[in-house]
Amino acid sequence: MVFLSRVLSTGKRDRNTGKFIDSLRIYVRGGAGGMGFPKYGGIGGKGGNVNAVAKEGVTLRSLLTENPTKRFIAQNGGNSHKNRILGEPGADITIPVPVGVTVVNDFGKVLGELNTHGSILVVAHGGAGGNPLSQYNGQRAKPFSVKLELKLIADVGLVGFPNAGKSTLLRAISKARPQVASYPFTTIKPNIGVLEYSDHRQITMADLPGLIEGAHMNVGMGHNFLKHVERTKLLLLVADIQGFQLGPQYPERSCLDTVVLLNKELELYRDDLLDKPAMLVVNKMDVAGAQLKYDEVKNKLRNLANVVGDYPEELRPERVLNFTDIVAISADKDPRGVEKLKHRVREVLDFHAALQQEDLETKVVATLRAQMTPKGPQML
Repeated sequence: MVFLSRVLSTGKRDRNTGKFIDSLRIYVRGGAGGMGFPKYGGIGGKGGNVNAVAKEGVTLRSLLTENPTKRFIAQNGGNSHKNRILGEPGADITIPVPVGVTVVNDFGKVLGELNTHGSILVVAHGGAGGNPLSQYNGQRAKPFSVKLELKLIADVGLVGFPNAGKSTLLRAISKARPQVASYPFTTIKPNIGVLEYSDHRQITMADLPGLIEGAHMNVGMGHNFLKHVERTKLLLLVADIQGFQLGPQYPERSCLDTVVLLNKELELYRDDLLDKPAMLVVNKMDVAGAQLKYDEVKNKLRNLANVVGDYPEELRPERVLNFTDIVAISADKDPRGVEKLKHRVREVLDFHAALQQEDLETKVVATLRAQMTPKGPQML
């Protein structure tokens, strides 16, 4: 099975700086309703709401830095009095959150998602103002905690074992500058790169930390990183032609093994991830003997469904990824191959976007036809 892991720094540092945050628990409470004024039938002002608003450029780190107490409490509604029969409403409070945040309560219920800039979600409602039904007592707002879960939104998600060369590929294909070194777990937080084309088209690519056996069970930081794959449009798996071995106590996996195991982990986490378009990059083709190894395995990679039956049940996926392309390159030393891959990524994304648009148009036409179908008695 395949785990997601990360290396933590042994040096001391401020807990509020430098660390990527994709989950933040906060305390929220709407404002209490104002008191009514029975003598004149006055109604108390409604308490303010706590609203989350998606904004580009905001991070959960910046939200924490600016609000270290993590408490967001809206203003109480004003009381009704002889000079103001209708109490003044309490002011709302706004929480700026990154685009791509899901708001979840302590019971695991999803309160809403904020996937576009400017989208708003009422996280906590203010209490009603005092009125005849409440004997003019303002309603208190219930305090509770919610978790802000960030799922990165990118066109392409790089998925692979540690040290497969994902960060090297991201550096070569985009302007991103993730840390790169010849040891596992260089990437301990997601990195986003932008692929730029001559016609000014831009495609975003996310380099996700390496998966290893057990990620679907949340071993290490499994769910924290696998969740970022959910909102990508294209999966780009990266496999080292030499295979991978996490350490001496772990089994050595071949290039084919790593692809099968990655397939299994994605399936166990969320099997609908296998419905996404997928490409495979076989990397490090510059090492000695790489071409011979690739010649031995390329047909098996193209026909995974015929190969997985040879694996033990615990490693065998029930469904296999259908790769639109299998590309063998050296991300570090093959700029021409990287450039071809860059343009092929665009072609695959555009092709599937066109298919989705065609499906949408077909559904709209079918709906309109159904609405236009005569109903009830008809004159013959």
